[in-house]
Amino acid sequence: VQLQASGGGMVQAGGSLRLSCEASQVSFSTWTVSWFRQAPGKEREFVSAIKRGSSRPFYADSVKGRFTISGDSAKNTVYLQMNSLKPEDTAVYYCAADRRVINSSVFRPNSYNYWGQGTLVTVSS
Repeated sequence: VQLQASGGGMVQAGGSLRLSCEASQVSFSTWTVSWFRQAPGKEREFVSAIKRGSSRPFYADSVKGRFTISGDSAKNTVYLQMNSLKPEDTAVYYCAADRRVINSSVFRPNSYNYWGQGTLVTVSS
């Protein structure tokens, strides 16, 4: 399993970016794919997850209404559309995936065995 995250960059506050996570050997019908982020000096935190069999995606409170996660099974890619970006969104964003993640555990980094390399998002004020 390989995860390739891309799409990071530098934007001004209020701007938008779309991150992509291309996943090889991941079946979107059974796997959970998530985004986490880590700011300098802070712990890695959950951002969003898409989980087959769940009625809805998962979002951290801090990004609800601004970020949207989606998946394209044909391209084996999960996207994170980030709108209304704030300086506090600045972080390295990682995609993560695993086969069996129960709903109550999607928020925990240690629920995932497979991680992408990270892509840096910088939001200036």
